[in-house]
Amino acid sequence: MESKKRTEISSLGEFALIDKLTESVQLKNSSSKKGVGDDAAVIAYEDNLQTLVTTDLLLEGIHFDLMYVPLKHLGYKSAIVNFSDIYAMNGIPKQITVSLGVSKRFSVEDLEEFYTGLNLACEEHGVDIVGGDTSASLTGFSISITCLGNAPADKIVYRSGAKEQDLICVSGDLGAAYMGLQLLEREKRVFAGEKDFTPDFSGKEYLLERQLKPQARKDIIELLKQNNIQPTSMIDISDGLSSELLHICSQSNVGCRVYEEHIPIDYQTAVMAEEFNMNLVTAALNGGEDYELLFTVPLSVHEQVSGLKEIKIIGYITNASLGANLIARDGGEIELKAQGWNSLQSENN
Repeated sequence: MESKKRTEISSLGEFALIDKLTESVQLKNSSSKKGVGDDAAVIAYEDNLQTLVTTDLLLEGIHFDLMYVPLKHLGYKSAIVNFSDIYAMNGIPKQITVSLGVSKRFSVEDLEEFYTGLNLACEEHGVDIVGGDTSASLTGFSISITCLGNAPADKIVYRSGAKEQDLICVSGDLGAAYMGLQLLEREKRVFAGEKDFTPDFSGKEYLLERQLKPQARKDIIELLKQNNIQPTSMIDISDGLSSELLHICSQSNVGCRVYEEHIPIDYQTAVMAEEFNMNLVTAALNGGEDYELLFTVPLSVHEQVSGLKEIKIIGYITNASLGANLIARDGGEIELKAQGWNSLQSENN
C-alpha cells in the first residue's frame, strides 16, 4: 500500500471518494437502467428471466492478508468469488454493488488500486458496478459485494437436483489455491525474521495465480450450453470438494462415491504438497478457494461430457443410505467429511 503519492481519504469525503472511484464506470448491460449516483440502482430484466442474488463479506485478517495480497488482486478476487456463485446457478452475472469499510491507513490511491482489479474482473465478465457504500473502519479493510444475475427459470440449477446414477463432474483441477496460500504463508513467516528478503516463487507461478487471481468458470457454463447439457445440480468449490459434495448430497437427499484416482490435480500442486509433507488428496478435498464448478449430469450424457475439455468425471450419485464416500486407490472406502475452511471456528478468530 506504499505509494509516492498519498491522498488522504478525509481530504475528499465520502461522496467525492465514490465519484473518484466510479468515474470510469460505464454501464454495459441493457438491464442496468440506472447505476451509481442516485438513492438506488434501477435494474429491469426481461419477463422470462429470473433474478439471482448473492453476496460475500471479506474481512482483513480473516479472509485475506494484505502482507502478501496486492490490493489490485484483492479487488479482482472480491468480484470473481461473487460471479462464481452466479455461474454455479447456471446464470449470468450482470451487476454488483460494492461496500467498503476503510481504516485511516489507506489512501485514495490504495482504493483506486483495489478498484482497478475490481473493474478488470467486471470488464472480463461483462458486469456493471451499479452502487455501494463506504464507511470508516476501526478494524482494517472490509469488503461486502452483492452480485445480481439472471437466468431463464427452466435453466437455473440448484444444489437439490442430483439423482441416483447421475455422474459427478468437476472443472479444472483442485488443491492449487490451497497450496498457493501455504506458499505465501511460508514466505511471510520467513520474511518476518529477515531484513533483506526476496521470496522464492520460481516455478510456482500457477499456484500463486490460483490463490491471488482465481477464475470464475463462465467458460464451463458456455461449454455445457453449447453441448445441450443441463446439469441436475451444481455448486462452486469455495470451501473444498468434500464440503461441496456433502452440500449436494444433503440438499438432494442422496449419497455419492468419488474416486481418488479421478480427482484432477495439477503437477505443481503435487510438487508443493510433497515439499510441505502434506497429503495431496487431503489438500484437494479440503483446501478450498479453487472456484471450480462441481456438478452432476444424467448418466445418459456420459459420452458427451467425457469428451469435453476441462471437465473430469470423478464419481457418481448413490442412494442416501450408502453415504458419501471416497474410493481410495486400493479400493477402500473413506467417509467424506466437511473439513474445509470455516471462518467462524474459534481458531480463525
